[in-house]
Amino acid sequence: MTSFWSSAASTAASDVAGGKGALLREVNLEAGMPHVDQAIKRLTFELHHSRKLGCTVLKIIHGYGSSGTGGRIRTESRKYLTRLKSQGVIRDFVPGEKFSIFEEATRQAFVRCQELRQDRDLDRYNNGVTFILL
Repeated sequence: MTSFWSSAASTAASDVAGGKGALLREVNLEAGMPHVDQAIKRLTFELHHSRKLGCTVLKIIHGYGSSGTGGRIRTESRKYLTRLKSQGVIRDFVPGEKFSIFEEATRQAFVRCQELRQDRDLDRYNNGVTFILL
């Protein structure tokens, strides 16, 4: 039997060119169709793991509920991230639909991680992803 962690999707990590050991990681929380509580546990694990790796940004893919019945992972993840931000555990997060060069939070994220300028979701208003600034 495959564990949730090993089957839950590949995690991509890449070095930021020229940048202080900073990393951008991408994690697909909806892979394997987990229940919301499992996805939040995985998010917690990935936040801690990313921090240990020295990452500055963690991009999570949580989907947006296109089937009409989903979207709970997105909703609960963002509630959780709001709590973590207020507690000072994370610096900030940028919802995919606000990941645009016209948004101040996105420009602040570029300062922390230049690699974000090349992200495929920039200016695509994708509400199925969230960028977490660690």
